[in-house]
Amino acid sequence: MDSIKRYLHFVKPYRMQIIGTIIIGIVKFAIPLLIPLLLKFVVDDIINATDLDKQERITSLLKMMGIMLVIFVIIRPPVEYYRQYFAQWTSNKILYDIRDQLFAHLQKLSLKYYSNTRAGEVISRVINDVEQTKNFILTGLMNLWLDGVTILITIGIMLTMNVKLTIISIILLPFYALSIKHFFGNLRTLTRERSQALAGVQSFLHERVQGISVIKSFATEDHEQKHFKKYNNAFLEKATDHTRWNAKAFAVVNTITDISPIIVIAYSGYQVLTGQLSLGAMVAFFAYIERLYNPLRRMVNSSTTLTQSIASMDRVFELIDEKYDIQDKPNAIPCNEVRGEIEFKEVDFAYDENDSLVLNNISLKIKQGETVAFVGMSGGGKSSLISLIPRFYDVTGGTIMLDGKDIRDFQVRTLRDKIGMVLQENILFSESIKENIMIGKPDATIEEVMEAAKAANAHEFIMQLPDGYDTKVGERGVKLSGGQKQRVAIARVFLKNPPILILDEATSALDLESEQSIQEAIEKLAKERTTLIVAHRLSTITHADRIVLINNGEIAEDGSHEQLMKLKGHYFNLFQIQQLGV
Repeated sequence: MDSIKRYLHFVKPYRMQIIGTIIIGIVKFAIPLLIPLLLKFVVDDIINATDLDKQERITSLLKMMGIMLVIFVIIRPPVEYYRQYFAQWTSNKILYDIRDQLFAHLQKLSLKYYSNTRAGEVISRVINDVEQTKNFILTGLMNLWLDGVTILITIGIMLTMNVKLTIISIILLPFYALSIKHFFGNLRTLTRERSQALAGVQSFLHERVQGISVIKSFATEDHEQKHFKKYNNAFLEKATDHTRWNAKAFAVVNTITDISPIIVIAYSGYQVLTGQLSLGAMVAFFAYIERLYNPLRRMVNSSTTLTQSIASMDRVFELIDEKYDIQDKPNAIPCNEVRGEIEFKEVDFAYDENDSLVLNNISLKIKQGETVAFVGMSGGGKSSLISLIPRFYDVTGGTIMLDGKDIRDFQVRTLRDKIGMVLQENILFSESIKENIMIGKPDATIEEVMEAAKAANAHEFIMQLPDGYDTKVGERGVKLSGGQKQRVAIARVFLKNPPILILDEATSALDLESEQSIQEAIEKLAKERTTLIVAHRLSTITHADRIVLINNGEIAEDGSHEQLMKLKGHYFNLFQIQQLGV
C-alpha cells in the first residue's frame, strides 16, 4: 500500500479533474438505470392498463419513447464523450509527470548503476510499467467509484420497489467479497513476477537488436534462438501461473454472481403468483439485478487490473528509490572560474565496496595547461583514474583537488561543464550531425557549429553528406565511419571550449589516415588547456609534457618521453615492443 500512497502524490495535482470526471461518470452510469423503470411503466401502466383504450396506450408509449430518445440521443452522447476525454487526458498527464521525473532521475544515476543494470530493464520500467499504472487511475480512481455509486443507486431504487426482494438480491454479496479477498491477495506477487519475466525478454531483445551485426557475423542465429527461448519460456511459465490463478478467481466469483439472478427469479415469480408483486415490477427487478451484478463483475476485472497496476507501481518506485552514488553536498558551490590545476592526493578506488582496489595510493599533481599522458598495460587503471575527475565515480579514499579545492565541494553538473571528453567509442544520437555537435553547447548558432566542425577537420566530410549538417546519423551514428564519428565528437568539445580536456583512447580504433586527421584536430584542441590523455599507441603521445605509466593501479614511472626512454624501464620496453610491431 506504500506504493499507492506514493503514487497518489502524482495524482494530487489533478484531483479536481478526477472528481469532475467521476461526477460526469455518475450521470453517464445513472442514465441507463432508467431502463428497468421504463420497463415497469410500459408493462404495468401501458400494456396492463385496462382502464385506458388502445389509442391512449399508444399515445402514452410514444410520449415516453420521445422522452427516452431525448435523454439517450441528445444528453447521453456528450456526457459519454467528456467522461472518456477527461479520464484519458488526466491519466495521460499523470503518466507524463511520472516519466518526466523518471527521466530526470535516470540522468542523475551514476555510471556504476548502468554498468550493473541492463538497459532493457530500465526501458521496461519507464515504458511498460508506467503505462500499466494508468489502469490504477482509470479503474481504481474512477471506474471503481462509478461502479460503487451505480450499485448504491441500484440498491436504493430496488429498496423503494420491494425491500424483501432487495435483501434476497444482495444476500450473496458477503460470499462475493470473501472470494475476492482470497483470490486476489496472491495475485499481486504473481503479477509482479510476470512483469519481471517480461522485462527479462525485453532486456534480451534490446541487447540482441543492438548487437545484431555480431550475431550475423558469427552466424549464431540458432544459438541465439535457443537463448531467447529460455527467456520466453520463463515468461510463459509466469504468465501461465498468473492466468491459472486468475481463471480460478473468475470461475468462483462469476458462479456467485450467476446464482443471484436465479434466486431472484424464483422468489419474484412466487410473489407475482401470490399477488404480492406486479409483473412489471418483476421485470424491472430482474433488469436491476443485471445492473447490480454487471458492476460487480467489472469489479472482478478491476481487481485483476489493479493488482497488475500496483505490481507495476512497485517496480517503478524501486527504480525511483535507486540511490545516487554521486551527489552534491548540501553546501556545494558552483564551479565557475577554472584554471585547470589538478592534484591527486593518496587516491584509492574500487568499483564496489567488496572489490579489490583498482587504484592504490595515487598521488600526482598536474599543472595548469599541462598535457599529461597515461599509459600502461590494459586493465592497469588508466581509464578508471581519469573517470574520477568528472566524478563519474567517487574516490574510495584520498582526495582529488581542482585549483586547490576538493572536487566534491563543487556542484557535479558545473564541474562536468568545465571538462570536455573524447572517448574511444563516442556515442552519437540518431538526430542530425548539427544536433550532435550542439550537445557541446545547446544554444549555439549554426555559425558556431560550423566553426567547431572546421576546427575538428569535420566540415569537409559533413558538406559532402546528402543533407549536410542536417543529415541524420542513425542510431549510435551507424551511418558514419569511425573516423567521422570521432571528428563529430571532437567538434562538440571544440564548441564546448572547456578548460580541461580528457582524451581516452581517442584514436586507438582508427586507421592511420583518420588517426592523422584526428590527431591534428586534437593538438589544436589541447592548446592552452589542461589535457589528460589515455593512450594505447605510445607514438601518439611522445609530444606530451609528461607521461605517467600506471601499472597494477599504481604510478610506476613519471616523466617526459625522453626521460622515460633514458630510464629504460616499463615505458622503454613498451615503446620498443610497439616500434618493433610497426
